[in-house]
Amino acid sequence: METKIFEQTFTVTEDKTAQAMGSGDLPVLATPAMIAAMENAAMLCAADLLEEGMTTVGVHMNAEHNKASAIGAKVTARATLVEHTGRSFHFTVEAYEGDEQVGVGEHTRVAVDRVRFMAKLAK
Repeated sequence: METKIFEQTFTVTEDKTAQAMGSGDLPVLATPAMIAAMENAAMLCAADLLEEGMTTVGVHMNAEHNKASAIGAKVTARATLVEHTGRSFHFTVEAYEGDEQVGVGEHTRVAVDRVRFMAKLAK
């Protein structure tokens, strides 16, 4: 399998801080915000491998947040597809501020039919 990578960069803003999100009380990048960026990168990494009408949903995340990032910092979330079997997509995920890694983990997503998935919630 050819290595597939997707990355995107965002700026740490007040609404992405631990203080604002309630995951801590300091004005630094919140772990939930970092994880959301990692998940989003993985979702977008898998998107062009799906049939029409399909999407992926996150089913597992194991992540470490190893360095604080201040408001104004530019952070890049990267997802690398390491295995795709059937409906499952397995990724390594990372977050960097410049060349310094601030987070790392593993993430699994599963392909689902959008309409059927949402219909199950309506029952």
